[in-house]
Amino acid sequence: MALIGQGALILALLVAIYSAGTSLWAATGHDRRFLVSARHGLWAIFGLVIVADAIFLRALFTHDFTFKVVSDTSSRSLPTVYLITAWWGSQAGSLLLWSTVLAIFSLLGLRSTRRVLGELQPWMIMVLSLISGFFLLLLVVPASPFVTQIAPVDGVGLNPSLQNPYMALHPPSLYLGYVGLAIPFSLAMAAMLAGRTDARWVVASRRWTLASWGFLGIGMLLGAHWAYTEVGWGGFWAWDPVENAALMPWLVATAFLHSVMVQERKGMLKVWNIALIAGAFALSIFGTFLTRSGILSSIHAFVATDIGWYFMVGLGAVLVGAFVLILWRLPLLRADQRIESLVSREATFLFNNLLLVGLAFAVLWGVVFPLLTEAVGQVRESVSTPFYEFFVIAFGLPLLLLMGIGPLIAWRRASFRQLRTTFLWPVLGGVITGAVMVAFGLDSSWPGVAAGSICAFVTVTIISEFVRGTAARHRVAGESWPIAFLHLIDRNRRRYGGYIVHLGVVMFVIGAVGASAYQTEAEGLLQKGESLTVGSNVLTFEGVERERGPNYSARSAVLRVTSDGEEIGVLRPGQRAYTREQTTSNEVAINTTLTQGDLFVILDGIRADGAVKIKAFYKPVVNLLWLAGFLFAGGVILCVWPDPRERRRIAKRYAEESLPGES
Repeated sequence: MALIGQGALILALLVAIYSAGTSLWAATGHDRRFLVSARHGLWAIFGLVIVADAIFLRALFTHDFTFKVVSDTSSRSLPTVYLITAWWGSQAGSLLLWSTVLAIFSLLGLRSTRRVLGELQPWMIMVLSLISGFFLLLLVVPASPFVTQIAPVDGVGLNPSLQNPYMALHPPSLYLGYVGLAIPFSLAMAAMLAGRTDARWVVASRRWTLASWGFLGIGMLLGAHWAYTEVGWGGFWAWDPVENAALMPWLVATAFLHSVMVQERKGMLKVWNIALIAGAFALSIFGTFLTRSGILSSIHAFVATDIGWYFMVGLGAVLVGAFVLILWRLPLLRADQRIESLVSREATFLFNNLLLVGLAFAVLWGVVFPLLTEAVGQVRESVSTPFYEFFVIAFGLPLLLLMGIGPLIAWRRASFRQLRTTFLWPVLGGVITGAVMVAFGLDSSWPGVAAGSICAFVTVTIISEFVRGTAARHRVAGESWPIAFLHLIDRNRRRYGGYIVHLGVVMFVIGAVGASAYQTEAEGLLQKGESLTVGSNVLTFEGVERERGPNYSARSAVLRVTSDGEEIGVLRPGQRAYTREQTTSNEVAINTTLTQGDLFVILDGIRADGAVKIKAFYKPVVNLLWLAGFLFAGGVILCVWPDPRERRRIAKRYAEESLPGES
């Protein structure tokens, strides 16, 4: 079976090379029948990768330890539900998952663009085939999932941190985001190669970018919740290199999604858009490089291997190729119009781009700084959390402010009278919120007060947009208020879906600020019957409990919790010892209330005399972090959901443009 699986991957690699060559032959004006063959090649890659997946998963679920990857990431005692997470628990398995998603997305991408951008398909197939070929090469040469050995009696087991339900969702969501960016990237490169630099490729790629961006965002949020509940350190984002690796392409893709609106409406920022989507995809490759190479220390990263050099070559090819194409097509990328005023929506989007790219670069600098210091001074030095927090405040607060300004400011130029009328209530909302926070003693963190005030400003602007639109439909169409509201969203899904996403971001910011800037904490060594106070909560230690799971043994501290004299319940923070994995993990205990936030408790250790070391945090409004994910996901789905009216508007806009070879 291992030979069949490896053979399927080798054959898929050869088909990818063939498909890239035949599509290039068809794209350069030769026999167009080769284009059909190239399309069939993508189907063949898909089929061969599925064969490899089936063999690999069969080996995992049957505990076939002759496969080295299976013995390294699973054991007979591993719960069945976590055998599927063992697929991406290894380097080879995660690369196989990447190739699988890419094969599926390549076929879906071609299908979704065939009618609109048929003339770009040869170039698009060539780019996608080259990307597929690169990852298949990794699976064939340095990271094969089908390396065999003499089967041991049992496997090593899966990293305990990955034995968590969120690990069934977090990595696949990130993969869908990373790989999904290959479709808009291939469209952008195809448009450049074909000399079609109008906004048609932007329109065709927008939903793919939105979906990929959404998966990245949800993946990071799931990862944050996993870190919050599983790692046991009291936070949700540690500025870990691999965490940052997902954040960087998300930031650049955010800039792209805002920038394309300017190109669609005004024919501007064409170079920006090509560079942004190329940068987002390059950063997704870079993020995969950080995780797979082991070059930086991270809880998410695999051990150091030689695979990093392959990624460096692939990343270099993406960057150099995009740069050369931009230089070549620069005359065709000139803007149709110019920015007439700095007080306009176009200028707002440009400032938005600069801040997002600046923040992404700051994060990138923090990630690569240890590598640069080691290369220059032979000593690896890293930046700490305050470095990132400084730039998040410096770039994030203006970005948050622009999020409220953008929807209300006019295109071309805005008058002072319009600005005064439009922003009166949002500014009042922000000022009143800041004053209330100071009055209630929340001025211990000025970034927290600033963020709260700006969040109020943005919220009022978004609500005013919904109210204004609903009132117009109620007045003109005579619809009831609820029906007018629903029809408003249905007929402008992209616009109001974006507003819902913005509300999700605002909610996330409030939750993050509340959980970090205004949290309280306490720690202590407790004998039986002693108490620890954190905020208004009192934790009384009542003893130690022991239990056995399918592949672990655990000890937990029993803590009875009261607040203002009223009993809340019992928390059991603990530690698990995994037999096969020969490691331990913290199991935090969290008491959640929607109105008061989280009481977060960690068991730091149990002494021989029975005393326990407890660390406790009270985190107000932290639940808004996770609730924000539902708003974010709902807004993204609304933006991506097919809209026949929008499709007809786009078709009408480009109806008079003749395609090459059609005139």
